[in-house]
Amino acid sequence: MDRLVEREDVWAASVEDKAGALAVKLSALAAAGADLDFIIVRRAPEKPGTGVMFVTPLRGDREVRAAAVVGFTVTSSLHSIRVEGKNEPGIAAELTKTVGDAGISMRGFSAAVLGTRYVAHISVDSAEEQEAVVRLLSA
Repeated sequence: MDRLVEREDVWAASVEDKAGALAVKLSALAAAGADLDFIIVRRAPEKPGTGVMFVTPLRGDREVRAAAVVGFTVTSSLHSIRVEGKNEPGIAAELTKTVGDAGISMRGFSAAVLGTRYVAHISVDSAEEQEAVVRLLSA
């Protein structure tokens, strides 16, 4: 099977809802050498004027220090799995069915295709569910 399944830490930070604010945070990570695989940014409707951003991965002390300076912390409540493999029709349905059939409710699911490969990020509610999803999708 051509599939890579791995746990991933997700880092989160609040961001001002103003022009250039996102670039400031991402530039700090880039200056520290971060090579991010995944970024999600959304406005926070419950907190007007702000947003929340999630990134992964951060590797090494230099990247982690730079992230802390601009307000990132590793999330303790978001348990995420990165899945990468050869794209084929129905792969998202297959992944989500496997997780659902195991009785695990996904907190989040994002996927994209680039060329002939896909990458999916699956979030669940606990470390135990995270381990179970890694086992299920690695089989």
